[in-house]
Amino acid sequence: MKMSDEQIANLLRRRDGMELMEAVKEAGRRRLRPILMTALTTIFGMLPMAIGLGEGSEVQAPLARTVIGGLTSSTFITLVFIPVVYSLIEQRRQERKNRFNNGQSFSEPAN
Repeated sequence: MKMSDEQIANLLRRRDGMELMEAVKEAGRRRLRPILMTALTTIFGMLPMAIGLGEGSEVQAPLARTVIGGLTSSTFITLVFIPVVYSLIEQRRQERKNRFNNGQSFSEPAN
C-alpha cells in the first residue's frame, strides 16, 4: 500500500519525533523520485503524439496535450501545493492545541 506525503509525515512525527517541517521535507524527499518518474515517463511518451508526428495524429494531438498539461499540473500540486497546505494546517492545529493546553480560550488573541 502506497502512503501519501501526509501519511509519511505523520508517521515520521509520531514514530521518530520529527518536527513538522523536517517531517514534511523528508516525506517529500521520499516521494519525489517515484512521482517524477511516473509523470515524466508518461509525459515523454506522449510528446510524439502531442507534436503530431505521423498520419492521423492531428486528431489525437489535443488529447496528448491535455494529458501532458494535466500531469504537469497534478505533479506540481502533489509535490508543492499539498505539502504547503498540510504544513499550514498542522501549524494552525498545533497553535490551537498549545493555546488550549495553556488555558487560553480560542477567542483570545495569542501574544
